[in-house]
Formats: sequence, structure tokens, C-alpha cells
Amino acid sequence: MEGSSVTQVVLPLALFLIMLGVGMSLKIADFQFLLRQPKAVLIGVMAQLFVLPLLGSLIVMVFSLPAPLAVGIMVLTFAPGGATSNMITYLCRGDTALSVCLTGITGLITPFIMPFMTLLAISVLMGEKQAMAFPVGVTVIKLLVISVLPAILGILINRKWPDFCMRIQKAIRIVAATFLILVVFAIVKSNWERLPDLVLLTGPAVICLVTMAMLAGYGIARKAGLSGKQGLTLSIEVGIQNAAIALLITGGILQNPEMSASALIYGVLMNIPAFALIAYRNWPQKSSEGSLA
Repeated sequence: MEGSSVTQVVLPLALFLIMLGVGMSLKIADFQFLLRQPKAVLIGVMAQLFVLPLLGSLIVMVFSLPAPLAVGIMVLTFAPGGATSNMITYLCRGDTALSVCLTGITGLITPFIMPFMTLLAISVLMGEKQAMAFPVGVTVIKLLVISVLPAILGILINRKWPDFCMRIQKAIRIVAATFLILVVFAIVKSNWERLPDLVLLTGPAVICLVTMAMLAGYGIARKAGLSGKQGLTLSIEVGIQNAAIALLITGGILQNPEMSASALIYGVLMNIPAFALIAYRNWPQKSSEGSLA
């Protein structure tokens, strides 16, 4: 199967399965966190949707990235974290309920604003001519079908057959992960000759973006009077983005291997600060101190 077929067929299918699995892990009660802690949820959503893109713009300017790589970075900042951020929050002993609630809410919002923000990024970084070729309406529909629809379907299935959802989630994750590996292989193959240069160009910017975003998320939460545990959660939610959605936009819709390389490199390198945070939060001495205040 050619690279273009992989990104246009296999990647959407993988994302559909991932979001179906996310939906199957959610319950209507998870969204009640919004009613109990509206301040934490509002700050988290605002930080993800507005603060992160501003940080991305700063990173792109400071590192003077080539236009396609810069657009790829910006697209990443428009794609709030999904199941990965939930898992990392859990492993870091953060506020998992807040993380899940943020995933559900931003997942419903992103399909409507991400295409327009991507259009703006292309227009600024690559020019109006390139921006005119980006199909905003089609992208909105694709994101709704691939991310929102399966998530809602998963929630409904979980409500009706919770035991079935528990049994099938592992199989869904395995199939989705297999598809994503095929996508990664296709993108690596498309960029194979330039991959070392792309890593050297994009790697430092990616590490800087993740680190700054995590610090910003925690700092904003603490300044707003949220608990340390909620600050930790916002640090993860703002710092860890949904590379798969970014790959869908850059590879499946824009069909630009260089833009996709930014998302791919991010998907690998974001694990460095994430694993460092997990190790820190689970260090024997740290574990014995209990949860954050």
C-alpha cells in the first residue's frame, strides 16, 4: 500500500478506532466534573485551545523553522491531547477525572476550530495561495466523522453494554496501534533521506514546546488557585498533544510529508519529558510523600 493510501485510509480508520475506544472508556458521569469543578475545566480548555498555540507561534519564530515544518508544529498545537494524556495523568497520580473531562470537551470542540486555525497558520506561514487549497469544510466533516462520531458511539455503547466495553477495549487498542505503526512506517519511508536533517531541525523545537507547555499549564493552574494535583493534570493536558490528529491533517488532508514529519517527530520526542514526569512522580521518596495538595 502506498504512503498516500496509508495516510488517507489506514490513519482515519486507526483514529476512528482510537476514538471509539476513548468513548467506550467514558461515561456520562465523567462530564459531571464540569458542574462540580467548572473553574478547573474552563482554565484547562482555555489553556489548551489558546495558550498552547501562542507558545507554538513563539517556538516557530525562535527556531526559524522552514514553513512546512512550522505549519506541522502549529497543527500539533491545535490538537489537544486524547487518550495518551489521560494515561500519563493516571501514571503520574494526577486528577484523572479532570483529565478525562477535558479530553471529552476538547474532543467535541476541536473539529470545529482546528480547520480554521490550520487555515490561518498556512496563510501566515506559507501564503494565501497555499491556504486557498486547504478544504476547511471537508476537514470539519472528516474530523466530526473520525473523532466525534465514534466517541459518542462509544459512550452510548458503554452505557448500554459496559461489560462488553471492558472486554473489547484491549482488542481495539491493539488494532488501532497496529494501524498507527503502518502510518508511521509510511511517513518515515516518505522522509527517509531527509529524516536525520528533519530530526535535527525539529527535535529541539519539539522538546522546547513540550517543556514550556507543561510548565505553562502548571503555572496557570497554580496562579488560578487550583490544587497541585489539578496543576499537574493541566501540565500534562497542555503539554501532551494528539499527534495522530495532527498526522491526519498534515498527511491525510494536506498530503505534505514534511508537515507530517513534524507530527511524527513530536509523537516520539514528547515521550521524553512525559516519562521524566512519570518517573519523578513515582520515585520511591516522592511516592511516600503522598499526592500533591
